[in-house]
Amino acid sequence: MRVVRPRARRKSLTFRLTLLFAAASTVVLLILGLIVAESVEHHFEEQDMEALSGKLELIRHALAKVNSPKDLAAIPQQMDNSLIGHHGLVVAVQGPDGQTLFATQDAPFPQPLLDRVKIPEAERPYVWQVDDQLSFRGIVAEAPTGVQAWPPAVVAVATDISHHNRFMDSFMKTLWSVVIGGTLATGLLGWFAARRGLAPLREMKRRATEVSAQRLDQRLPVDAVPVELAELAESLNDMLARLEESFKRLSDFSSDLAHELRTPVSNLMTQTQVALAKARSSAEYREVLESNCEEFDRLSRMISDMLFLAKSENGLIVPGQETFDLADEVAALFDFYGALAEENGVSLRLEGAGQVTGDRLMLRRAIGNLLSNALRYTPSGGRIVVTVSVVRDSPDAETVHLAVENTGEQIPPEHLSRLFDRFYRVDASRRNSGDGAGLGLAITRSILRSHGGDIEGRTGEGSNIFEMWIPVSLGSYPGGG
Repeated sequence: MRVVRPRARRKSLTFRLTLLFAAASTVVLLILGLIVAESVEHHFEEQDMEALSGKLELIRHALAKVNSPKDLAAIPQQMDNSLIGHHGLVVAVQGPDGQTLFATQDAPFPQPLLDRVKIPEAERPYVWQVDDQLSFRGIVAEAPTGVQAWPPAVVAVATDISHHNRFMDSFMKTLWSVVIGGTLATGLLGWFAARRGLAPLREMKRRATEVSAQRLDQRLPVDAVPVELAELAESLNDMLARLEESFKRLSDFSSDLAHELRTPVSNLMTQTQVALAKARSSAEYREVLESNCEEFDRLSRMISDMLFLAKSENGLIVPGQETFDLADEVAALFDFYGALAEENGVSLRLEGAGQVTGDRLMLRRAIGNLLSNALRYTPSGGRIVVTVSVVRDSPDAETVHLAVENTGEQIPPEHLSRLFDRFYRVDASRRNSGDGAGLGLAITRSILRSHGGDIEGRTGEGSNIFEMWIPVSLGSYPGGG
């Protein structure tokens, strides 16, 4: 039993962009808010430390003037006077003997804070909480008296920071509200921006849905899309142009194929119907069968050529690997076509030489197609020149060129690019002339491409030139390199 897996749900690009905008704004707002909160907290701490340090220096100055126990007894009164107007400030002073000389009412100092052994050399703030309601920030330090024999006193100064904490709590709540509101707002704005930004993409999608086999001339708008999508639109338009050209050629091929098959099939049917119309002699039936055999042979060659092209285009043709000189193959073909050339009054000439590695029979067929084509269109008194040359591309590779040039009427430029299409003929009137099915040049190109080469056609001065080339590695044949 086949198990049908649920199709994975694709995520919307608009949704992704909206999330991205919202996440980015959230991160930015959080970072800015935390930086501001840290700055405010640091500002409060600096203010508190400035006040605490000032009060500590005042107490140190008073203790420095103590020169006797009598002066020490006057310290509480001095502390009361110095704390007038300083609400929220608490002070505790321990004398040299460890006894408390002065402490504000309900001084909330933890006892470990006043431990002489644990007092740091540097004044650093301490923060503690009392009864889950009050919070204090304070410092503790030693203060020498005027009597050098006495140990220093211990002074602790603190301030109530509960109002600071309440402000920071309110600030953080406001910050979170701003972050949440900002996230929602930027998410909504991001959604609108994404929808608007992706509108050209939706237009491209709409235009793409209009493309069909009958409307391959449709193109996507390029000028109306952003730069980021322009290259995509151009690439899709290029693809549509290639598809349109391929469909056109396929349609032409189907039409040409039907036309090429119709002629021999029509001939077979006509001749057979005529033969069956009345009783005939054995010689007449034999003549009809011989004529039919010629048509069958033509059909067979056409089908074989088409099968060869199909295999070649799908990589099913694997050329043999044999090293030989192209000039030798041309000379052998000259012997084969010599009588026909002489009969037509056409001269043949071979120039140059060049070794290649490949399938001898396939390349001979390719050259034979070019010679046959040249003989067909060279007028009496003309000439066919085959030139073989070698071009060194690198120390390890070279390319062998073979050009077939024939004098005669030049091929119009508009036909040059389609000469190697199946069933294509420059002169449509020759379609039923019996000169072939129009597959020779297409087969030649397939053979050369299977060898890593190619072919092109061009015109010269009063002549037509077909030039083929085959790359050769110098190590692929004995003596190479």
